[in-house]
Amino acid sequence: MRTSPVPASPCLQQTARLSDLLSLGPVVLDGAMGTELDSRGVDTRHALWSALALTAAPETVRAVHSDYLDAGARVVTTNTYQATLPALLRAGHDAAAAREIIAAGVRLADEAARRFEAKHPETQVLIAGGLGPYGAYLADGSEYTGAYDVGIPEDSGFREVHRPRIEVLAEEGVDLFALETIPRLDEAQALVAMVKDLTPQAECWVSFQVRSDGAHLAGGHPLAEAAGWAEGEETVVAVGVNCVAPDVVGRALPVLRAATAKPLVAYPNAGDLYDPVTKTWQSAGEGIGIPELAPSWIAAGARLVGGCCRTRPAQIRELAHAVCP
Repeated sequence: MRTSPVPASPCLQQTARLSDLLSLGPVVLDGAMGTELDSRGVDTRHALWSALALTAAPETVRAVHSDYLDAGARVVTTNTYQATLPALLRAGHDAAAAREIIAAGVRLADEAARRFEAKHPETQVLIAGGLGPYGAYLADGSEYTGAYDVGIPEDSGFREVHRPRIEVLAEEGVDLFALETIPRLDEAQALVAMVKDLTPQAECWVSFQVRSDGAHLAGGHPLAEAAGWAEGEETVVAVGVNCVAPDVVGRALPVLRAATAKPLVAYPNAGDLYDPVTKTWQSAGEGIGIPELAPSWIAAGARLVGGCCRTRPAQIRELAHAVCP
C-alpha cells in the first residue's frame, strides 16, 4: 500500500539568487539523499531509487534535508533526481499522482528550509530543483557512461522524461535548477533550453559526470568544450562536476577554469564504486576525504561545494567548517 505524498504547501518563494550568494564567497551544498535513506531503513534498491521515499517515507526525506541544513548546507536539492513522469507511470502511478509526487519533492525541501530559517532568521536557504540525466531514468548506470542516444530533437521519449519534471518544479515556485551527473554535452544543452523555455527567469548550475582523467565527459566529449558552452549561457551561473571520485575533482577544475570564468561546482561522491545490477555501492578503501581536499578546490575556483553519493551530514559539517570557517 502506498502512502500519499505530502499535502500542498504555499508555493516556494526564494528571495535570494544563487548568483548573488556566489558573489559573496563559497556556498555549501548538501550531500547524498539515497545514502541517508538507506541508513535510516528506507529501501532504495528500485528503479525509482531515492524517489521511492517521496511516497514511502516523506518524513524521512524531510529529516534528511533538515540534517544537511543543520550541518551547514545552504542549498538543498529536491529529491527528484530520479523522479520522472515516465518512471512513476512505470511504477504504477497515474499521471496526476506522478506529478504530485514530483511536487512533493519541492514541498518537503521547502518545509525543512522554512523550519531552519525560523530558527536562524539571519540565514537564507535556497532550494534547487534536482534534474538527473536520461541515464538515471534508464536506471542501468548509464549516467556514468553516457552510453545512450539522446536523439534530439526527434526523440519525444527523452523530452517526456525531462520536460514534465521541470514543469512541475516550476509550478511549485522553483527558479533554481541543479542539472546533475550529466554525462553528455547535448543533453546539458537540451536541458538548459527546456529550463529557459519554461522558466525564463531561472538560474541553474550544470555538473557533469566525467572520466577519471578529469578532461572528458563520461560520454567522451571534451570537458573544456562543455565549459566553453556554459560560459556563453546566461542561465548557467556555475559549472562543474559531481558524483566523481574526490581525486578526479582536482584534475577537472583546472580544465574548467581554463575555459570559463564562471564559479565552479564540485560535489564528488565518497570514492566508492557503483554496481548498476545490484544498485549498491562497494567501498574503494580509504582515501583523502572531501573536507581535506575542499580548500584546494576553493583555491582552484570552486564556489559551490558539497557531496554526492555515499557522503553524509557529518562530512558536510566538516566541509562547511573547512570552507566557511
